[in-house]
Amino acid sequence: MKLSGLLHRSRPELPGLTGPARADRRTEALLRRLRPGDIAVLDQIDLDRATADALVKAEVAAVVNAAPSISGRFPNLGPQILVTAGIPLVDDAGSELLRAVRDGAKVRLHDGVLYSGEQPLGEGRVQTEDSVSDALAEAKSGLTHQLEAFAANTIEFMRRERSLLLDGYGVPDVDVELAGRQVVVVAPGYDHVAVLKRLRPFIREYRPVLIGVGAGADALMAARYKPHLILSDPSEVSTEALTSGADVVVPAFADGHAPGLHRVQDLGASAVTFPSMANPEDLALLLAHHHGAQMIVTVGLSASMSEFLDRGRSGSNASTFLTRLQTGGDVVDGTVIASMYRSRMSFGPLLLLVLAAIVAVVVALLVSGAGDAVLAWVVQSFQQVLDVVKGWF
Repeated sequence: MKLSGLLHRSRPELPGLTGPARADRRTEALLRRLRPGDIAVLDQIDLDRATADALVKAEVAAVVNAAPSISGRFPNLGPQILVTAGIPLVDDAGSELLRAVRDGAKVRLHDGVLYSGEQPLGEGRVQTEDSVSDALAEAKSGLTHQLEAFAANTIEFMRRERSLLLDGYGVPDVDVELAGRQVVVVAPGYDHVAVLKRLRPFIREYRPVLIGVGAGADALMAARYKPHLILSDPSEVSTEALTSGADVVVPAFADGHAPGLHRVQDLGASAVTFPSMANPEDLALLLAHHHGAQMIVTVGLSASMSEFLDRGRSGSNASTFLTRLQTGGDVVDGTVIASMYRSRMSFGPLLLLVLAAIVAVVVALLVSGAGDAVLAWVVQSFQQVLDVVKGWF
């Protein structure tokens, strides 16, 4: 056999699902880099709903989790969303997996094993709808221990942060005027983009202060709003948002160290720090509350018991629970505002007003003997006005 024939012989197609690997231990950073067809490799115990929704939206080919997607501590919602969407999920593949996977390299997933060519990189457990349902049923028994841990963390958080919660001690000053105003806080949570879109009439009429938390700042930019204030680790926000002119508040540890602060400074923007154990979403609520906001509308923040537990971070949940107690009736979920809000100017009377004006102009033109060209221009103008009015609603 000729050597050229050997060189040109096609190799048999290897089984499994192939695609470029996107690997990162920081889930938020990974989600921003995903593209359709990628195989996402992450390390997140108890995969939550918000992360799963983002993975589905990114149209990934598969998800490989180095950690258990359902640890059994509580019935988290993420794995069920992925398998229901038809996205293969392999989990508990081991922490060594992320060191073995080269970001951007072509990989192959087959029977729970991740390969580079024919070289195995790691192996995990393939999740199915049945296995996820069974694991969720077992995880319900872990709620008792989860609530006990939550109670202990709540007491500890209250002990350390009572001055912040009760008196606003440590809340930074910002240039944005918040006293007596409506505030909309947008965080990257469940269905936050859709809820923000439904709030458009409310935002147009009341002109509230817009606060972006993490990727919520980029969600505001994508919706063609300019955030007035950004509260986040700067590494989780785009350069466009950080340089949009918004006030930037960076969460910090108790010793004052604020991860990512140097990025804001490198961009030539100014920022203040907010030392606290609380998560950024709660810091945004406390900042608005202690600066005298009249009403705080939340988008993407946990609102139900399932979302509350699904976050799976007892310390953060403690801050959320106590923050909601402190802010009380000032906080309203954005879905409620979107469902109940009605513009002060209804569409019907406005349309009748426009029609009356157009009819008057048309009659005047007919009486004066103006040509058909002018009449056609009036009709066209009316259609354009009508399209604009419809856009308002």
